[in-house]
Parts: sequence; structure tokens; C-alpha cells
Amino acid sequence: MKHTEPMASDTTRRGITTALALTMLLASLGTSIANIALPALSQAFSASLAESRWVVVAYLGGLTASTLIAGHLGDRYGPKHIHIVGLALFSVASLACGFASSLWFLIAARAFQGVGAAFLMTLSMALMRDNAGDAGIGRAMGLLGTVSALGTALGPSLGGILIAATGWRGIFLIQVPVAAFALILCLVVLPANVPGAGRSSRELPPVLMGRLAPCLSANLMVAAVMMATLVVGPFYLGPGLGLIDLQVGLVMSVGPLISILCGIPSGRLVDAIGARRVVWLGLAMLTAGTLLLALLPEAIGVSGYILAIAILTPGYQLFQAANNTRALADTAADLRGAVSGLLGLSRNIGLIAGAYIMAAIFAFGVGTEEYAHAGSGAIASGMQLTLTIACGLMLAAMGVMSVEYAARDRQNGM
Repeated sequence: MKHTEPMASDTTRRGITTALALTMLLASLGTSIANIALPALSQAFSASLAESRWVVVAYLGGLTASTLIAGHLGDRYGPKHIHIVGLALFSVASLACGFASSLWFLIAARAFQGVGAAFLMTLSMALMRDNAGDAGIGRAMGLLGTVSALGTALGPSLGGILIAATGWRGIFLIQVPVAAFALILCLVVLPANVPGAGRSSRELPPVLMGRLAPCLSANLMVAAVMMATLVVGPFYLGPGLGLIDLQVGLVMSVGPLISILCGIPSGRLVDAIGARRVVWLGLAMLTAGTLLLALLPEAIGVSGYILAIAILTPGYQLFQAANNTRALADTAADLRGAVSGLLGLSRNIGLIAGAYIMAAIFAFGVGTEEYAHAGSGAIASGMQLTLTIACGLMLAAMGVMSVEYAARDRQNGM
């Protein structure tokens, strides 16, 4: 009997991990699977591309606006219950998307799907922290990073296959049975009594907010830089280097593939040597990667781009695993939902900033937003300007973290 209890505990933990990974996969898949359907949606609803783009924006808007709410509700009513509510909302919204009769109905349904995704992303992180325990939190955060990268990378390719086979409705309807299965799995395996459940949600203490501020600021800057590479990359590889669409897609898939491979090892490294060292390593690689991305492609072409991405992407996964671990490690159980929400909010704001502000910097560097008519030299200039500023942001993130670490060392008398 003494040998069966640990085995049962391990089995339960694996079930919880599987359920939470599946819900994170659904939420991240939702961020990328609809992008490839925009031309089909424009044709189906006789809408402009600008109108169809709201299908993507509505999801991101719902996701961003609801992240903090999801965290606070999880702390007040228990993360399991609110997580399941999020899964139910995501399932119903996905079904509504699949049967939408007008573009604006689809946009509204996508906004609700984004709200459900906010519950899934935020509370998966908090529940995974509870399930992992103190010794395995780094690996848990690394696994979530891997699954998130997998969902984002899988979206365009899976969406393309489904659109070809079933039309645009298939990209939404495919999510319904997966979400229903995840809902059943969560009902079965997630523990009924979790830390913080049933307690009144309280405000984050000022001391905790002060400790979190550097983590959140750095998280925002890193997300903006990573989104900038995704926005600028296709234009540089296509009109800039003259690659065809298939070649651009293959080169752009290198980053997500590296993310998938690096997520869990990054978490293990956090557990082995500590979050502080891995944060520094991740930021150093991000700084080096952005600098190389500004210089190498112009010097040696596509191989330079791939080499820079091969340094940049592991840095991102290292930073994410370590930063999330550091933010959640010493947080009281009844505040983990709120802290997870803040991490998600800072990341989403960074992604939006990367998509708009960094894209505007790129357009300024190119000299026009009509990239198809710009010369390769102008596009290269825009790329170099954008990535040089991105490198500056990473140096700023290192500065923010160094100030925080120095203040903590003084407090500890080191």
C-alpha cells in the first residue's frame, strides 16, 4: 500500500497537467487559427479585408480586457470553478462562430471566445502552479510555454487544411469537440478543493505590486519585441529578400519550432539553477538575437535571419519560464489568479504594442506603408531601424531587472 499512494499521486498530477495543457493549447490556437481565414471571410461575407480583420482583433480584445477579471474571479470563487466556466464559454462561443450568419455576428462571437480564452490562459497558469508544487514550478511554466508556442504555430497550418477541406466554418467547429473533451477532463481531474478557493478576493498588497512591477515591465517589452519580429519578418523575407510565399512560411516556422523544443528544457533549467540566473540568460540572448537580426540578414541573407532567430527564440522561452516562475513562486495561494492575470495582461499589451507601434516604426524606416512597391534597400532599412530599437528595449528590460535585483539584495543585506 505504501507504494501505491505516490503512484496515484503521480497519475493525478499527470491528468491535471494534461487537462491544463489542453486548455492552454485551445486558447493559443484561437489566437492564430483565424488569421489565415481572412481572405475566405472577406469573400463569404462580401466584406473588405479591414472589416474581416476585426475577427482577429475582437479575439485579442476580449482576451486582453478579461485577463485581470479572470484572475480575480479565480481567487474569489476558486480557480477550478472559474476555469470550467471559461471552458464552457469558449465552447459555446466556438459553436456560435462556426454557425455565424453575418460577419458582425462572427466578430461578436469571437470577442466572447477571447473572453473564454482569457479564463483558460490565466487560470491554467495558476492551477499549474498549485499542481507543480515548489520544486517543479519551473518545469510547469516551461511546459505551458511549449504548449502555447505549439498552439500558435499549429494555427495557420491546421487552419489552411481545414479551410481547404471544410470551408472557413471548420476552423471554429473543430474547436468545439476539443473544448468539450477538455471540459469533461477538467471536471474529472481538477481537485475540488484548491488553495484560495472560497476566500474573498483581496487587493494585491503594495509590497507585492512593487515586487511584480519589474517582472511585468520586462514581460511587456519582451512581448513587444517578439511580436515585432513576427510582423516585420514576412515583409523582410518576401519583398526584402525576394523569397516566395512557401519559402517565407518555412523560414517563419523556424521560430515556433524552436519554441516548442525549448519550453520544457527552459523550465528544467529554472528549477536547476534558479529563476534569477535564467532571467539574465534569457534577456542576454534576446538582446543578442535582436542585434544579430538587425545586422546578419543584410550581411548573409536568409541564413543570417535563421541564425539570429535561433538565438532570439530560446532566449524568449528562458525568460518566460523564469519570469513567470519568479512572479508566482512566493505569491500567496489566494492571489495567484490575480498575479497570473497581471502577467497575461502585460504580455497582451506588449503584443498589441509590437503589432502597432513597432509596425509603425518599420513603416517609418521603409518610408511607406505600401511595402509591395518599396525597394529591398528601403525594407532592409526599416528592418534595421525596428530591430535596433527592439535591441534597445531589451537593454532597458535588463536595466529594469538589475535595479530590482539590486534593491532586493540590499533588503537581504547582501
